[in-house]
Amino acid sequence: MFDNLTERLSRTIKNLRGQGRLTEDNIKETLREVRMALLEADVALPVVKDFIDRVRERATGQEVLKSLSPGQTLVKVVNDELVRVMGEANNALNLSVQPPAVILMAGLQGSGKTTSSAKLARLLQQRHKKSVLLASCDIYRPAAIDQLQTLAREVEAEFFPSHPDQQPVAIARDALAHARKRHIDVVIIDTAGRLHIDQEMMEEVRQLHEVLQPVETLFVVDSMTGQDAANTAHTFNEALPLTGIILTKTDGDARGGAALSIRSITGKPIKFLGVGEKTAALEPFHPDRVASRILGMGDVLSLVEEAEQKVDKEKVARLATKISRGKRFDMDDFREQLEQMMNMGGLSGLMDKLPGMGQLPQNAKSMVNDRELHRMVAIINSMTQQERSFPDVIKGSRRRRIAAGSGTQVQDVNRLLKQHIQMRKMMKKMSKGGMAKMMRGLKGKAPQGSPFQGM
Repeated sequence: MFDNLTERLSRTIKNLRGQGRLTEDNIKETLREVRMALLEADVALPVVKDFIDRVRERATGQEVLKSLSPGQTLVKVVNDELVRVMGEANNALNLSVQPPAVILMAGLQGSGKTTSSAKLARLLQQRHKKSVLLASCDIYRPAAIDQLQTLAREVEAEFFPSHPDQQPVAIARDALAHARKRHIDVVIIDTAGRLHIDQEMMEEVRQLHEVLQPVETLFVVDSMTGQDAANTAHTFNEALPLTGIILTKTDGDARGGAALSIRSITGKPIKFLGVGEKTAALEPFHPDRVASRILGMGDVLSLVEEAEQKVDKEKVARLATKISRGKRFDMDDFREQLEQMMNMGGLSGLMDKLPGMGQLPQNAKSMVNDRELHRMVAIINSMTQQERSFPDVIKGSRRRRIAAGSGTQVQDVNRLLKQHIQMRKMMKKMSKGGMAKMMRGLKGKAPQGSPFQGM
């Protein structure tokens, strides 16, 4: 998300940083660029106007003009105002109530309510150690109940069965009674959506809210609808006491207008971002970290948290011990590293959080392709155990066989073998002199043939 906005703002900020002093002219030019960038990102016009007015007021004040580095200070002002627009701090779910805590999911059809319900169940189980019951009150959409049941099985949450011939309110009451009887911590209720807001839909959601008395009423909205997402959330909020918003499909939204508009228009916080199709692809929304990403400064805190959650520490320790004992880094080890990277969202997911990556030109970013990781794993899987343990034995005929078995070209196999040699050299440097020596060996460049080569 925010690719286009980040590129525009990074270019503007790069010009600002070198300014020894700020004048009325270069402040005006900078704000014009920022305004155009926000409008192109489909941020709502009233939000853009308020944002620019506040930045202008602070930019022409003593805080910036008397600073020793006014360019840097103005960048901080822009950062602070982005954080303010999106909500200051992360708003966590309110689960400090007598169990079961009920979470009601609302939104239009196709916004991703059902998938988000399962993602939220997984997050609550893994990070908060809560037991979760999923129940579907969507009796209109074909296979909606079956979809939630399948997802509940995938995330290992309990599922409350329901049928299309039941009434939504009756399903909700029975699910709540079941959760109380089983001493379940959280109940997530997936409600029906429509293609547009109508009176019948709103009345049904209001009845469910009255019966369940949820501690959280989350509005699920597709970020790719831009500022329309904020307007839809505003209409829902007038009929239903929303407590927060889940923005879905943010991995496909290059503009980010919804994230920057929705808090100002609805007054409700964004609580989570859906960042992919998998059930693990749900992130708590931190305005300060997102602002840092927008300005191309990365998001190291989220990267560290993600590594803590998703990297297999036992495998890391095992590889470290193996390398420290002077054993060779083989293809099985290489495959493990690739799989760990995919678990953390692939190369594109990592790049989004690394400082300075926002300043890369768009054509350089397009070179990073997560499909390459899958192709590399497929090539390694096509090798025999002997070949994975001793890659040096892979010569002409073996390379052709591996390429045919993985559906790739011989040059793809050659490239992978070169990458492995580079990785092996890096690991050897680490075993002999630590990370500093390894980085000196790299001389600031990506290994030859790696997905980052050429950047």
